[in-house]
Amino acid sequence: MAEASRWHRGGASKHTLRYRKEVEIRTTLQELLLYFIFLINLCILTFGMVNPHMYYLNKVMSSLFLDTSVPGEERTNFKSIRSITDFWKFMEGPFLEGLYWDSWYNNQKLYNLKNSSRIYYENILLGVPRIRQLKVRNNTCKVYSSFQSLMNECYGKYTSANEDLSDFGLKHDTEWKYSTSNTNSPWHWGFFGVYRKGGYIFTLSKSKSETKNKFIDLRLNSWITRGTRVIFIDFSLYNANVNLFCIIRLVAEFPATGGILTSWQFYSVKLLRYVSYYDYFIASCEITFCIFLFVFTTQEVKKIKEFKSAYFKSIWNWLELLLLLLCFVAVAFNTYCNIQIFLLLGHLLKSTEKYSDFYFLAYWHIYYNNIIAITIFFAWIKNMFLAIINDTYSEVKADYSIGRRPDFELGEMIKKSYTNALEKLKLKKAQTDEDKKTKRRDLAEQARREGFDENEIQRAEKMKTWKERLEKKYYSTEIQDDYQPVTQQEFGELFLYAVELEKELHYINSKLNRVMRKLSTLG
Repeated sequence: MAEASRWHRGGASKHTLRYRKEVEIRTTLQELLLYFIFLINLCILTFGMVNPHMYYLNKVMSSLFLDTSVPGEERTNFKSIRSITDFWKFMEGPFLEGLYWDSWYNNQKLYNLKNSSRIYYENILLGVPRIRQLKVRNNTCKVYSSFQSLMNECYGKYTSANEDLSDFGLKHDTEWKYSTSNTNSPWHWGFFGVYRKGGYIFTLSKSKSETKNKFIDLRLNSWITRGTRVIFIDFSLYNANVNLFCIIRLVAEFPATGGILTSWQFYSVKLLRYVSYYDYFIASCEITFCIFLFVFTTQEVKKIKEFKSAYFKSIWNWLELLLLLLCFVAVAFNTYCNIQIFLLLGHLLKSTEKYSDFYFLAYWHIYYNNIIAITIFFAWIKNMFLAIINDTYSEVKADYSIGRRPDFELGEMIKKSYTNALEKLKLKKAQTDEDKKTKRRDLAEQARREGFDENEIQRAEKMKTWKERLEKKYYSTEIQDDYQPVTQQEFGELFLYAVELEKELHYINSKLNRVMRKLSTLG
């Protein structure tokens, strides 16, 4: 009723309507600008944590430990391992040579080694590498009765229930005795199972010759058995030139079918986060991100309190909630990673004679990068532009359904705006009244040639004139008011226009009826 009475009175005042439009436009621009700043900040956080050095460090290390072949055997590298013999050839050849760098290319001793290896002369080996094996027990599967005379042992696939915890072999060193792991590393998800921590573990020496003798001793005493299901090779490097840690894990799985399947993980991460001025700039962006998160969360809480259950009927609101959830998860991951790095990094760097488990820190750091990448993906989908266009278009369409023509379409408005822009830029000649009259005469001549009745042509020209005059008065995009009052004279013109339309519809209907009768007669 309020809308009807306002329409009857001629609508709101020009000043009020213009002020309302200015407020809406200003609010929309503010929201757009705020969200645009948020997106820029999020992009800086996402791409500021990675750099090309990570890719090149991974590429160099993977080439060294995966692609280097055994001398004289071009096909025997880590990727091509298929048997236990191939595995020991790799361990005593490419792996050993790639791990220990104690001299220059001219065989001169490296300076200031401090009892540590310098891979490619630039990457310090942190602590010592660790080798870990997991096995399954005998009789973890059942041999069919007809074959028991041929084979009385059966080693099933790896599960925590089938895992072998007993000592074996020489039984006097850690590599022959099962030991639980005191590290925080997560379980490893491999091709043939999910492998837990612990196992038959030993660490390598800082001496290349001692490590080689260790490998020979293990090979001769059959450290790898039929029950072996996986062997992990873990070690970490640090490159001070680019301030990156490279955490490497080589995995050889021994499925119950026989053979060996290899896999690997190379994680180049920046655990020392705040070193340069650029790092402190990234830290300021992280603080800004938290402020944005607080502001957006407050806005959504207010909306939920205001609209209650109706709030959850909009897909944009669900997307907003998903984005907020991802932001909170990213903040939680970042906080957890920084706390763990602060607590563990110093201790790990001091243990130069032991295995330094940086895999745990790299694992969570990579997960944080993945979460922030997913966050920015959904942030760009939401993008705010779509929401603003959707809301603005809905409001404009509602206004036109009340006070303007009902067949309003956004495409037509864009087309008119495009034409006006071309005319203002003088890329297209503006259409004058004379041009319109000429076009109208051409259309009338074409209609006469096609056999239309002269009365029909005159009625069409008259209705076209009325329509253009009414559109100029009520449908122009240059009108500043939402509603225009209708005088008695204008109402009369509208009424006559409606009468003429009705006559035209009646005339067309009668023509259609005649055509249908003729068609039925022919049938």
